[in-house]
Amino acid sequence: METAVKKYTFRDFASDQEVRWCPGCDDYVILRSMQKALPEMGVKKEDVVFISGIGCSSRFPYYMDTYGMHGIHGRAPAIASGVKLANPDLSVWVITGDGDAMAIGGNHFIHVLRRNLDLNIILFNNEIYGLTKGQFSPTSLVGQKTKSSPYGNVQPPFLPGELAIGSQARFYGRIGGNTPKEMAEMFIEAEKFKGTSLIEVLQNCVIFNDGCFTQYTDKSVREDKQLHVKQNKPMIFGKEKDKGLVLNGLKLEVVTIGENGIAEDDILVHDAHEKDPTLHQMLVRLEYPLVTGIIRRFEDVTLEERMDNLTAEVKTNSKFSKTDDLFYSGETYEVN
Repeated sequence: METAVKKYTFRDFASDQEVRWCPGCDDYVILRSMQKALPEMGVKKEDVVFISGIGCSSRFPYYMDTYGMHGIHGRAPAIASGVKLANPDLSVWVITGDGDAMAIGGNHFIHVLRRNLDLNIILFNNEIYGLTKGQFSPTSLVGQKTKSSPYGNVQPPFLPGELAIGSQARFYGRIGGNTPKEMAEMFIEAEKFKGTSLIEVLQNCVIFNDGCFTQYTDKSVREDKQLHVKQNKPMIFGKEKDKGLVLNGLKLEVVTIGENGIAEDDILVHDAHEKDPTLHQMLVRLEYPLVTGIIRRFEDVTLEERMDNLTAEVKTNSKFSKTDDLFYSGETYEVN
């Protein structure tokens, strides 16, 4: 008999550990957003697990009053996969950063998305290595001056969303690090999704890369520079809600509603559930406006379901029902 899930508050998910991030860091916003989202998920506290790698973001499990594990650099998806496969009823969350996930953990990152286990990944992207004091990361911009590129970074960056969708991610969302309400809503939607969900948080590092997303996330420009997509809604943005996206050949184009005969009905309608990722990739790559929200959410068979189906098929077709049947099949020898 199932027991009802206790009604929690955010305080139930806050540990007694002192939170040690730099004052003003968006990590605080992400932490509190998660603590506020969890009571709305309908999951028992003892069924929640946070797995992290190495980096500022990876202190996260210490600050959550849940089960958790602080793993090694880049390997959180591997550990989380084992946790989930060993106990499928758990709500498993991977906490990682752009360096942890895109560099040493790149291999694990792409394969956990490809396999589609039923777990969730929160990627803190601040386009820098913060914990080790300001080296360029795989998402740092070309020309960016850092501790390890004092004359400017010469390596083109990854777009996490582009890499994720190219790795067959079924759920990808992106959100600014200073929008706690929208962030908490996305965390809840990620938990509901059956399969691997990935949410990239554009997180400001006030010490080593301050203002890296200000041109999109600052409150004074957010409405004009961001398009927050919602399922089955036209892709309209701007303070006056008069800008929108249309397809012009093979490219997305920003148009003004009311000009050149453009009406609201001409604006593209967002469909995150579309199996073909072509438009989702275009939205991820768009620089103006920067697209946030749940960009892709395609329901697909999970790894667990594939494994269960294969196991059932093998059992049905096997002439062995127990290990002894296998041991004593064919020729046997007795050694004295």
